[in-house]
Amino acid sequence: MKLVDFSAVIFDMDGLVLDTEATYCFAKQEAAKSMGFAVSDDFWLSLSGLHASDIEQKLFDHLGADFDCSAFNGRAEQIWHAYVKNNGIQIKPGFFALLNFIVEQALPFCLATNSNAVNATNCLKLARLQDIFPVVITRDDVLQGKPEPDIFLKAADRLGVEIKQCLALEDSPTGIQAATRAGAFSVFVPSVLPVDPLALSLCDVMLPDLEQVLQNLRA
Repeated sequence: MKLVDFSAVIFDMDGLVLDTEATYCFAKQEAAKSMGFAVSDDFWLSLSGLHASDIEQKLFDHLGADFDCSAFNGRAEQIWHAYVKNNGIQIKPGFFALLNFIVEQALPFCLATNSNAVNATNCLKLARLQDIFPVVITRDDVLQGKPEPDIFLKAADRLGVEIKQCLALEDSPTGIQAATRAGAFSVFVPSVLPVDPLALSLCDVMLPDLEQVLQNLRA
C-alpha cells in the first residue's frame, strides 16, 4: 500500500482523528444512570459510527419502546459538554504526522463524518482542528448516512476524484461498510476492541493506529 496508488484521502472523524468514543460513552453512561438504567460499556461502544437516528432505534430495542430518548439525549449532551470543556478532545496519535505526509505529497484530503454539521464543527473546534480540513462532509450533506455509501461518494465528488482512487480511513464497522459499498480502498483502524469480524472481512487493510498507516504508506 503506497500513497502514490491513491489520488485522495478521506478521513473519518470520531474515533479515527478524534479520540471521542470514550467521551461519548462516558456521557451516555452517566445520562442513563441518572435515568435509572444500568447499561454496559460494551453496549455504548457498539454504537460507534452510527447516526443519531440509528442510535435511538438501538436504545428503544435495548431499553424499551417507552424509553425517553429526548430526555436522555439532552442529559447526555449536557454531560458531554461539561466533560470536554474540562478535559478537551484528544487527537489520535499519528494524525499530524500522517497529515503532513499527505500534504507533502500534494494529495487532496477531506473529513467525512456521520455526525451532523453542528456537532462536527463543535468537535473540531474543541480539538483545535477547525482550520485543518479544506472539505468537511457531514450527515447533513447526504440523504443516507453510513453504512450507506453516500457520504463517501459525496466526499469524492467534492474532491474531484473518482471514489475508487480514494483511500478511506475508518475506525468503525459502520464506516467500513460505507467505504466498501462506495468502492473506496478502505483501511480499518479499529477504535473498539475486540475487532469486529464483519469490518475485518470487508476492509482492504486493517492497521492498529494512524502511525502504522503512515509507515505502510511510506513503505
